[in-house]
Amino acid sequence: MPQTRARSRSTARLAAVQALYQREMEKTPLPSLLHEFHHHRLGATIEDVEYADAEVDFFDDIVRGVDARAAEIDGLIARKLTKDWSLERLDRPMRQILRAGSYELLARIDVPTGSVISEYVDVAKAFYDKREAAFVNGMLDAIAKEVRK
Repeated sequence: MPQTRARSRSTARLAAVQALYQREMEKTPLPSLLHEFHHHRLGATIEDVEYADAEVDFFDDIVRGVDARAAEIDGLIARKLTKDWSLERLDRPMRQILRAGSYELLARIDVPTGSVISEYVDVAKAFYDKREAAFVNGMLDAIAKEVRK
């Protein structure tokens, strides 16, 4: 049973990053976005691709939490970037990965730091190569050191 829960949380994290990306791109209102993911994405089959079941409450918490604490989260990420780099320069999927991971580090103290970092490194690997996954690892590790003393 714990592996099933871990897998459904991994799926929830990936779906949350996708939902946050869609929200940024299309400015979809949060209730509509959550409804779309609940009814048409999570656990659905789209174009012969079966989407795994996700822990819906966990997914909702990440998406709502990132939305509610956007300014705090973006400030936290921005402080960890080098002086010549800004949050806006990061491409959109990377911003969402860092936002979701930062939210979990801030708000989900029930999830161990190593698990949060490892999970979002895995999410990064779904979009990027090793270099970007290593960047996610370094950023979330730096954020964890600040918010989880």
